[in-house]
Amino acid sequence: MTSAAPVSPAQAAVGPKDRPAWSAGLLIAALLVLSVQDALIKHLSDAVSLWQFQLLRSVMNLGLLALAGALVLSARATWPLSLRAVALRSVVLTTTMCLFFAGIPFLTLSEIAAGLYCFPLFVTLMNLFLPGEHVGWRRLSAVAVGFAGTLLVLKPGTESFEWVALLPLGAAVCYAANVLITRRLCRQEHPATLALGVVVAFVGLSLPMVVIMPLAAPPGLAAAWPYVFGGWQEMGLVLLGLIFVCALMNLGANVALSFAYQNAESSWLAPFDYVYLVFAAVVGGVVFGDWPEGFAILGMSLIAGAGVFIALREGRSYPAKRV
Repeated sequence: MTSAAPVSPAQAAVGPKDRPAWSAGLLIAALLVLSVQDALIKHLSDAVSLWQFQLLRSVMNLGLLALAGALVLSARATWPLSLRAVALRSVVLTTTMCLFFAGIPFLTLSEIAAGLYCFPLFVTLMNLFLPGEHVGWRRLSAVAVGFAGTLLVLKPGTESFEWVALLPLGAAVCYAANVLITRRLCRQEHPATLALGVVVAFVGLSLPMVVIMPLAAPPGLAAAWPYVFGGWQEMGLVLLGLIFVCALMNLGANVALSFAYQNAESSWLAPFDYVYLVFAAVVGGVVFGDWPEGFAILGMSLIAGAGVFIALREGRSYPAKRV
C-alpha cells in the first residue's frame, strides 16, 4: 500500500558503489514477501478486526524496529527536525494503509494492488497545483492511460462494480500525498525517525479505535463489516503467531526495499517495482482462486506502464512501502 527511506545527499556521497542487479533482485524478493503478507492478512480478516490487527502488528513492529536498530542496522531514531512534517507524513501514511487494508476482505489482491499503484498518477496530478513543478503533456497522457487501466480493473457502471473498490484508490491518493510530503518536507529526516513516526501513529489510531468501534458503530455495519467496524476479538496463540509473522515480513521487506534503493538508481528500479502487480495476481489466484480476467490484466498493464513512464520521466520512482 508504500516509499523507500530517503537518502540525504551526504549519505549518497559516501555510499557504496551501485549494485543494480543485486538491488533489483532484492526489490523483487521484498515485493514477493509483501504480496504473501497481504494474502495472509486477507486470510486473517475473518478472525481479527482491522484495528486489532494494526495495533498488535504495530506494537510488534515497534519492538522489532528497536531490536533491528540496535543489533543490525545501527540506526536509531532521532528527534525530528520538523515535528509537524513528520507527524503529517505519519498521519497520511497511516490513513493510506488503513484504506488499503480495509478493502482486503472484500476485494481480490489484484484489485487492491491495481488501485494502490495508481499513486504515481495522483502524484502527477497533485504536482499541477504545486509551485516549481512542471507537468508536460507526456506525463498527462500517461495519467490518462493509467486511469483508463483503472476503469478496466474496477469496471464502474457494471454489475460487478463494488463501491468498496474505491478504498484502494483512496489509499493511492493518500500515498501520493505522502510522496510529496516526504520529498518536500522530510528529505533530511533520519529514516528510523520516519519509520518510528508511522508506527507511533498506527498505535495512536488503533488503540482508541479498538475501544470505540464496538460502542459507536451501528449494529448493522458491525454485523456486515466486522473486520472494519469490529473491536477486540478473542484470539489464540496461533493467530497471535501469524500476526507476528506479518510483522516480521513487513519489517524485513521494508528493510530490503531501503537497501535496494540505496544501492541502485531509482530510475533503473522503477520497472521492477511494478512486479508487485504480477505477484498479487498470482498469489491471489493460487491462494484464493481469484485469477484476474482479461480486461483486468490489460488494465493492470496500462497502470504499470503509465507508472513506469512517469517514474522514468521524473528520474525517480515511488515504491509502495508498507508500514
